[in-house]
Amino acid sequence: MSTVKPDTIVLIHGFWVTPRSWEKWIPHYQNQGFRVVAPAYPGFEVEVEALNADPTPIEELTVPAIIQSLEKLIDNLGTNPILMGHSAGGVFTQILLDHGYGAAGVAINSAPTEGVTALPLSQVRATLPVLKSPANRHKAVGFTYDQWRYAFTNTFPEDQARALYERYHVPASGHVFFDSALANVHPGHTDTHVNYRNHDRAPLLFVAGEHDHLMPPKIQRSNAKRYKAPGTVTEVVEFPGRSHLMPAQQGWEEIADHALNWALDHS
Repeated sequence: MSTVKPDTIVLIHGFWVTPRSWEKWIPHYQNQGFRVVAPAYPGFEVEVEALNADPTPIEELTVPAIIQSLEKLIDNLGTNPILMGHSAGGVFTQILLDHGYGAAGVAINSAPTEGVTALPLSQVRATLPVLKSPANRHKAVGFTYDQWRYAFTNTFPEDQARALYERYHVPASGHVFFDSALANVHPGHTDTHVNYRNHDRAPLLFVAGEHDHLMPPKIQRSNAKRYKAPGTVTEVVEFPGRSHLMPAQQGWEEIADHALNWALDHS
């Protein structure tokens, strides 16, 4: 554990949203004196409205390209940051930690990495709009509002859920999502592989939302249990009443502060 605490936080967004989903967390951390970087996936540097109008960058997205882009960004920071990822961003946080990046990592309602076999029924229902058609593997696949409400904002007030759908929602990569969903049946390692016995991995906290339909607490606990290396720190905390879109849910400050304090205490 270093005596020099990190001064930089990298916020990694998930699928069906963009870095705009961190718009509350960025100034919250900046006001505490941290440098905050919320990078977009390659091709996602435009606004939500532009991605919805032309989802070509989403269709062309790959996990290796995302990881390469994030590693290049971190290499250029000049300091080892705290990594925080939401949903698919939680997977990328885990991969980056495995690659030696990050002073500590926080995976919020994380999608599973390779080898996590838990499959709650709510997750099946939430992901069915993508997985129900093999043709979606080659498309950028969006949610209808009702699908978004079930998967992302099921405990939000109706007006907030709809407003956030209009403000944040973009399609997701069918290619990446299919490959992730089928990771455990493909021969060999896939793009979401991590070494669960990596002794040099920085501390990792999984943050679960009690009522998350898309990536339920069972997924977070199952993912955490995969890590076996003695001497490494892997913990899970569950917040009651929370849905998948915790970075934008009422009371988000509690989660943001807990994540930061944990990361500082363990880095």
